[in-house]
Amino acid sequence: MNHYCTLFDSNYFSRGLSMYRSLVSSREDFRLYVFCFDDRVFRLLNDIDLPGIVPISLHEFETPGLLSVKPFRSKAEYCWTCTPHVIRHVLDHYQTTQVTYLDADLFFFASPALLLQEFEQSGGSVMITGHRFAAKYIKSVVNGIYCVQFMTFKNDKRGIDVLSWWQERCLEWCYARAEDGKFGDQKYLDDWPERFDGIHVLQHEGGGLAPWNIINYRILRDEDGLLASNVITGNRYRVVFYHFHNLRFNIGGYLELGDYTLTTAARELFYKPYLIALSEAGKILGKLDGSFDPHGFFVPHPGWREFLGRIRRRLKGNYYAYSYIKEREHGTSA
Repeated sequence: MNHYCTLFDSNYFSRGLSMYRSLVSSREDFRLYVFCFDDRVFRLLNDIDLPGIVPISLHEFETPGLLSVKPFRSKAEYCWTCTPHVIRHVLDHYQTTQVTYLDADLFFFASPALLLQEFEQSGGSVMITGHRFAAKYIKSVVNGIYCVQFMTFKNDKRGIDVLSWWQERCLEWCYARAEDGKFGDQKYLDDWPERFDGIHVLQHEGGGLAPWNIINYRILRDEDGLLASNVITGNRYRVVFYHFHNLRFNIGGYLELGDYTLTTAARELFYKPYLIALSEAGKILGKLDGSFDPHGFFVPHPGWREFLGRIRRRLKGNYYAYSYIKEREHGTSA
């Protein structure tokens, strides 16, 4: 059994649920520790009682150190501050030999066991994943060489030493701005391969596909799923997960896929299935809690027609209408 952890609040519930269901579809034996950043997520997860999920409330998780900095950080900054503490909580309280942190907006197209096998063979105690920015999006100077999206820590001395150091740094400073070589919880990772022993950087490029690097790959389909072929090296990898960063829900039924250039294959093979998965997750949540509106952005309000007019004028392929999702659910195409 592989052990994973993640964190999200109600705003990201449909993403977190979609990520969980993609793990289930990969047919992997796993346990997912979900740190619930509001009471509604904790209540609903306990009501659903999904196989493999362990809901953890803020009351159970938050330490005096975290509570002391919480009033001075935004919601996003506090989530970033908590990331190493979430990992440590699982290792300390559930006595797992290792745990992998997952961002809630990941979606799996194959079992992550493939990536964890590489880690095990490396002999390392910590695995991190690179951004692998495409040339036109080189942002490592600001955002960091590595991405806090899929990270594995072993419950051994080397792993705990790295994690303790990261916990302390994030308590000291973790903000959504670049300052003195820092940015959020992420820039701290830049020198880990030199600073610490036992750091393994994931080599399998099918883990860590994202909007900032997808133009570097041709996406192909075979009988076992999706493949990513690096257009520079020609190396081919099984697609394991895609990071749906910066997907935004807008007024009037439009979903904005972010500011990066997306290939037609990426929109067809990654984004369309993911948007349908979000819609399905939203239906599940709506049935559980009538006050829960995971897609509240679909409700028109004054000025929405003018907004849609601007969207259509700006349309560059990174927008989808909700009607497309509904039609796909009924087996037709938009």
